[in-house]
Amino acid sequence: MLSSKSFSIVRLNQSTRLFRRSFFNQTYINGQWVLSQTGETFKVYNPANGEEVGSVPNCNNQDAEKAIQAAYDAFQNKWSTKTGKERSVIMRKFNDLILKNKDHLAKILTTEMGKPVKEAAGEIVYGASYIEWFAEEAKRIHGDVLPVGIANRRSFVLRQPIGVCGFITPWNFPSSMILRKAGPALAAGCTIVVKPAEDTPYSCLALCDLAKEAGFPDGTFNVLTSTRSAEIGKFLCEHPLISKMSFTGSTEVGKKIMAMCASTVKKISLELGGNAPFIVFNSADVKQAVQGAMASKFRASGQTCVCANRILVQDGIYDEFVAEFTKKAKAQIVGDGQDERTHLGPVINKDQYERIIDFIDDAKKQGARIVTGGNEKKGKESGFFIQPTVVADVKLSMLVAKEEIFGPIAALIKFKTEDEAIKIANSVDVGLAGYFYSQDLSQIWRVAERLQTGMVGINEGLISSVEAPFGGIKQSGFGREGSKYGIDDYVNMKYLCMGGLKDVDRSSQ
Repeated sequence: MLSSKSFSIVRLNQSTRLFRRSFFNQTYINGQWVLSQTGETFKVYNPANGEEVGSVPNCNNQDAEKAIQAAYDAFQNKWSTKTGKERSVIMRKFNDLILKNKDHLAKILTTEMGKPVKEAAGEIVYGASYIEWFAEEAKRIHGDVLPVGIANRRSFVLRQPIGVCGFITPWNFPSSMILRKAGPALAAGCTIVVKPAEDTPYSCLALCDLAKEAGFPDGTFNVLTSTRSAEIGKFLCEHPLISKMSFTGSTEVGKKIMAMCASTVKKISLELGGNAPFIVFNSADVKQAVQGAMASKFRASGQTCVCANRILVQDGIYDEFVAEFTKKAKAQIVGDGQDERTHLGPVINKDQYERIIDFIDDAKKQGARIVTGGNEKKGKESGFFIQPTVVADVKLSMLVAKEEIFGPIAALIKFKTEDEAIKIANSVDVGLAGYFYSQDLSQIWRVAERLQTGMVGINEGLISSVEAPFGGIKQSGFGREGSKYGIDDYVNMKYLCMGGLKDVDRSSQ
């Protein structure tokens, strides 16, 4: 357990901070808490108040080599050799420990990332669901017996673990993005090397504490905390002992990872940027649509890849929707995520804060109507707080319509016809998630089939679920996480052809 042996949460300067313990200034490689080879560290800050949370090792390629070798040895000799049932037992224990320590993990997450602690606890439960799901799938990685056309042959297909997997994960879901990748990898028999986001390393390190207690062999789970993201990423992508890379982040970086993996022809999964359309048709239940838009837009202060980015509302209900949505947005409480009254925490850092303010200024200059919010800050001056902002009468030339916002700005666009809405929705080069609200059954089928996204929410603003495949199309990447399909990215199919079989000599019978 994460108890007094592991860490304490204490009050310092009116802010919840992590007390020092093993993972507070060390990283986790080959089952051991270690410093970086150079001894270099970097600091982690609380985005709600700018205070230092602590420091962690600033790993380089020497540390990465050590982690990869440990993962390779564990794959060869310890983890892939276990039966599916043996892996399942350890994974189930890992799941139970995560849930048992949910509140502690949520406080860590909120301290370094900023999202409200209740929302953080929800993320922990969501992430654990992938460990539970794939613990069960570990026992069901089936092969096949194939029909043959030659009498003295038999043909089979085996599904075997791909090997060492490298993960590069984002700061917006610092726990669940790791667990969503780790679940199928560990179930298949793979070992992992994780490079967590530099803003949020502690959520990853806390999971290592629980993984060790669950009984994963040393070397199965390894972490590289570092500010050298490009250097470490390149090293992982080009290393011959890494068989698979999985990345969640921007399309720009995803393209670079794809190119670097080409040198060793690695298997890769990419969950990249989005620009989700959220379409509300005249036939929609407006209150239901507003509720869905609020959930989709402002979760994690708008910092999710599947957030409603462009809210398209048909002209017949546009004014009603704007009024109802604005009322709900104004009621949101912005503040420190440790305060249980908070609905929206800060954005992650200064760069993100300034980027969002630039988006708002661009919309103003181009004639948009700021119905509520704007660049008003709330809370301590040092925190990166932005009020929920509703921008009405948005033009397609504005940044809020063209680019992924990743912040608490709702960009409202008026449209007249279904064809116009579909054209706007599909006009971008990414296709992760899309949403629409309608009570017209024929329209529901038409729009669902025409939207160019990997996932579609129909009269629903929250669509992520362990039972469903998560992933996009176009420049939002490829590969699927979760569901019965999720294991496929972590196994190789091996075809066995057994020839020269002799039939029974029936003439002598």
